[in-house]
Parts: sequence; structure tokens; C-alpha cells
Amino acid sequence: MAKLLGLLLIIASVLVVTAQDCTVDLQGLIRECKQYVMFPANPKITPSDACCSVVHKVDGPCICSKVTKEIEKVVCMDKVVYVADYCKNPLKPGSVCGSYHVPSLG
Repeated sequence: MAKLLGLLLIIASVLVVTAQDCTVDLQGLIRECKQYVMFPANPKITPSDACCSVVHKVDGPCICSKVTKEIEKVVCMDKVVYVADYCKNPLKPGSVCGSYHVPSLG
């Protein structure tokens, strides 16, 4: 439990920096979407309308430029791509999000 809390604090601190540079409703993103993007990689769960409402406003390329290896240890990037796509704010295929390469669809 302490390890999970520590990882969440790392994510929160990195995302605070992200929020300063990118247009992000940080509290809304964490509150509404964390359960859809955290490991384990499966199953992928359809995000809620509330999550999509927040995701739809996010500047994906800007947020991706702030993703660190620490974040990638707890956030499943496959799920991030899935949620972004489902919420109609997809990450561009071939782009890079942290060290993750967004796959081509199809």
C-alpha cells in the first residue's frame, strides 16, 4: 500500500509540472480517468462519460512530452491510447508518448 501511495505521489508531482505547461484539468483527469489507465494492461475498460469529458480537453502531444519512466511504471500506455481514442481525442499514430510509440491503427 505504501509503495502504491509513493507511486501515486510521483505521478501527482510530475502531473503538476505538466499542468503548468499544458492545458489540463489535472484533478479531473486523476479523479475521472485513473481507473481506466492504470496497470494491469488487461482488461481495457470503457471510460466513463466524465472521463471522456476531461480527456477531450487535453492537449495530448503536450502531455505526452511530460510522461516519464516513473509514470510509465504505473500507467499503462496501451490503455492511455485506448482511452484517448475512445474519447475522440486520439494520439497521433507514430507519435511518441514518453518512451511509448503510439501504434498505427488498422
